[in-house]
Amino acid sequence: MTLESTDTSRSSAPALPLAAGVWEIEPFHSAVNFSIRHLGISKVRGRFTDVQAELVVGERAEDSSVTATIALASIDTGNKDRDGHVLSSELLDVEKRPTMAFRSARIAGADEEWSMEGALTIGEVTRPVTLAVEFGGVEIFPGQERRHAGFEATGEIRRSEFGLDFAPGLLGEVVKIQLDMQFLEPAEAAAKR
Repeated sequence: MTLESTDTSRSSAPALPLAAGVWEIEPFHSAVNFSIRHLGISKVRGRFTDVQAELVVGERAEDSSVTATIALASIDTGNKDRDGHVLSSELLDVEKRPTMAFRSARIAGADEEWSMEGALTIGEVTRPVTLAVEFGGVEIFPGQERRHAGFEATGEIRRSEFGLDFAPGLLGEVVKIQLDMQFLEPAEAAAKR
């Protein structure tokens, strides 16, 4: 079975060639990146290195979902002192907010262009988020039988909506997000090919 478009005006578009089932994250080729303005004049970029995610593919796009949990303590901005300050009680307060979690509510699109609406939770605050998703395709990694599916998702959040309004003027309000994700085909689907 394949993940099909929910857009009836584009029903002639080819379906994504994804077998139904649970696609697990391929962590070595996946990344959660972000950027935020510093002093309003430049950007600080970083990533989170501890990410758990899965893609559940149903019979149709509306029957499919994505969930992800990110350990905020795994932040890496390329500067250990800065990372330690961001994680402290003065800023992010990772003791109070150990994780960031996403759960999709709606997936729609066709061909390579998709959108995903869902809920993002940071600490005790949950807000709606929409991501633009580009489907990169499906390939078999050399030496493996399971196929890899690639996606790029982009979006942004406003810090104040999650109670993270510390350091106004020093840090920008908008955090831009870029996800590069690979998922592994369910083993049972690979065995049937």
